[in-house]
Amino acid sequence: MSLRKSVLIIVLLLLIDQVSKFYIKTNFVLGESIDVFSWFKILFIENSGAAWGAKLSDFFPITDRMGKLVLTVFRLFAVAGIGYWLFDTVRKKSSNTLIWAVSLIFAGALGNIIDSVFYGMIFNDSYQQVATAFSDQPYADLFHGRVVDMLYFPLIDTTWPEWVPYFGGSDFRFFEPVFNIADMAISTGVGILIVFNKKAFGNDEAEAETDSGKNYGPPPPPEK
Repeated sequence: MSLRKSVLIIVLLLLIDQVSKFYIKTNFVLGESIDVFSWFKILFIENSGAAWGAKLSDFFPITDRMGKLVLTVFRLFAVAGIGYWLFDTVRKKSSNTLIWAVSLIFAGALGNIIDSVFYGMIFNDSYQQVATAFSDQPYADLFHGRVVDMLYFPLIDTTWPEWVPYFGGSDFRFFEPVFNIADMAISTGVGILIVFNKKAFGNDEAEAETDSGKNYGPPPPPEK
């Protein structure tokens, strides 16, 4: 796959991701939801932390604000690293499977970092109101934006039977996390690398085996 095709995939995913986030942010109040199907809802939440809403301040003696800044800076370095990985895989003419996977991961990581870096400066708060873009009263400054999530798939929404130890009578939902298009791209890319690992890295392994088995001709005769 050429670099041009990879960039096209990334741009297309970024466009879908950002358009969906802008729409949700400017049409939904925080916590508002609509039912698409019984097993699929649009639910607007914002994530100021890492995966599953975890914050660095939950694990280290730092403020939420400092934790958010550290997390955003780390994500910037991670995106830069993934971008170089993508460039390198294309340059080495690696398998299309690997280029597809890295392109998806890069697009997803870049989509979420845009939220973290810029959204705090672009929008006002969504709490009890619909936010407006390019507001005169932004809810945060640079590097302190919150990631917009909206895709919710409660495929199973029921209650544990009373006879189940500890969990009996409590609510049970599967699948409970709320995510976005960027998260889907990252998960899909990682899934491709796991499921199609041999196919993704096959070209590199074959090249390594070829190099190790090359016949460079007979050794030179010993000097007399």
